[in-house]
Amino acid sequence: MTRSRLVGLGLGIVLVVGVAPAASAEEIDVTAPMTWTVTGHGWGHGHGMSQYGAKGAATQGLGWKQIVGFYYPGTKLGRARGPIKVLITADKRDVQVDARDGLRLRPLTGRKTFELAKVRPRATRWRIVPKGERSVVQFKARSVWKRWASFPGAAEFTAGNRPMTLRLPHHDTATYRGSLRSVEKHTVNVLPIDRYVQGVVPSEVPTSWPADAVRAQAVAARSYAAYERAHATSYYDICDTTSCQVYGGAGAEDPASNAAVKATRGRVVTYQGEPAFTQFSSSDGGWSSAGSQPYLVAQPDPYEASSANPYATWTATLTSARIEKQWPSIGQLQHISFTRDGHGDFGGRILSATFSGSAGSVTVPGDDVRSLLGTDGRSTWLQLRPATTKDLVRQLFSFSFP
Repeated sequence: MTRSRLVGLGLGIVLVVGVAPAASAEEIDVTAPMTWTVTGHGWGHGHGMSQYGAKGAATQGLGWKQIVGFYYPGTKLGRARGPIKVLITADKRDVQVDARDGLRLRPLTGRKTFELAKVRPRATRWRIVPKGERSVVQFKARSVWKRWASFPGAAEFTAGNRPMTLRLPHHDTATYRGSLRSVEKHTVNVLPIDRYVQGVVPSEVPTSWPADAVRAQAVAARSYAAYERAHATSYYDICDTTSCQVYGGAGAEDPASNAAVKATRGRVVTYQGEPAFTQFSSSDGGWSSAGSQPYLVAQPDPYEASSANPYATWTATLTSARIEKQWPSIGQLQHISFTRDGHGDFGGRILSATFSGSAGSVTVPGDDVRSLLGTDGRSTWLQLRPATTKDLVRQLFSFSFP
């Protein structure tokens, strides 16, 4: 480990910062078809806050401000309010909701709203069907869909803060607060940012964790959403999957996580006066990785050790045939070269990999290496070693990881 010094942070934390080590290289010759046992640390990209690290920090008595200060050094706290537009990725057709008290329809091109229970009191369901540049509104009564009206542009359903039941493809349903808007044959949930965070936090961490860990997650999620909103260029600000951050709507809410959202109401992490890109992942394995922003730093994480983290160390199996199938242009695999970041075991995380074979070679980013293991959840902080018979039997009967 390099020598380190102590520096003060904008959120009142003291952080150990080391001089960045030079990237290291690793060379692996492949003289025959191979099977490797892969040993790794952490789960996810490792940028910013470790969720298990936040749990460990809260267990040790740190408050949420100290936790976010540690994982996003050099940042400050600010506030963010206003609505956010969330793409509901599972719904790519009409916007269809169950009838309920207070359900209204609002065309976005005008100021008038329609109280639908008064318009068609016997309707059991309503939908907005996009037709070119117009929105056709239909209702269902006695199992038959009937046209009610048509409006220029987009339209949305709202019931105030009361949840609406959205009908999804394949007979699934989900509930959402705010409004459900039909835009370009997609459903967009528009709601206050704190209401949105209520549907994120319990989808990202267990609500039974220490309160300050859940509060830190609320602040990170709110900050991430505010950053995405500030940089949005489409008809939505953020999506509802792991490609952004997981959002389950009103149906995902939990009293404990709602309390965490309330306790941190409006608070966000900022950098130079703007919302910070507060990336987070399940586990950094004991050492975070450098990201795209100055506050997403590579640093030792002393808090994961006390978090009962099941992803601190994991194992998997990788074959040379799997690599050859992924990049068939290389032919038969003959050599692997890893460039690492130099932090921690194995020489640190893999930054890039070159796979060379009988027909050519390919150089790919480290994230492409972890995807070889069957899930993008695993870390790039990993090592290969030739598998033994004992390793293969252990892997066959192991159910520790998905």
